[in-house]
Amino acid sequence: MSTAASEPSPERVPGRVWTIRLTGHADRTATVTCTTAACRMPPRSKDLAGMRAFAAQHAAAHARVATVHANAWCHCASTQCAAHPDTTVHCAGGVALVLQHDPVVGRVWTLEEVCEVCAPLIPNARVLARAIRPSRANQRQDGQVPAPQLPASARPGIPGGFSSPTAQPAEGPARKPRRSHRTPRTAQRRGQGR
Repeated sequence: MSTAASEPSPERVPGRVWTIRLTGHADRTATVTCTTAACRMPPRSKDLAGMRAFAAQHAAAHARVATVHANAWCHCASTQCAAHPDTTVHCAGGVALVLQHDPVVGRVWTLEEVCEVCAPLIPNARVLARAIRPSRANQRQDGQVPAPQLPASARPGIPGGFSSPTAQPAEGPARKPRRSHRTPRTAQRRGQGR
């Protein structure tokens, strides 16, 4: 897993990106790959639901471990905003960690550090965490800024169901299903009672 550097730098750094991909093969097996070379992936398997659940959980693990760099450039801008080509914007604002996953396709999970302007424009993306901007009062005497982090309890959990029935929410109690506030209708069929 990738983690933030222990010594923060006041200089801008490139926004990071992690891509977890589920790839199917002609023999009806699948593999999961991650762009981080240090990550260990399971062997090729015919259990597609298990592989999809592993990929969703692996993306969630990267999101839990990653500390958003407040001094990161927008990763979307480094790709000429290819994630939202129909909308041209100027990158600005703080840095956010977003998870991009299309549940219809269900094969690719992408975590990336982007600016607050690009984050809502990326389709099928959800903001998971935001970097805390350091104030001048937080600077040390040597000019360095301590690493900004959200406390673990403030980080939102990644919801289960990334098109995977076995993935569970990362944190919090299970939600009760919503009940309809409509009044029940009497069982009447068309054509009766005339």
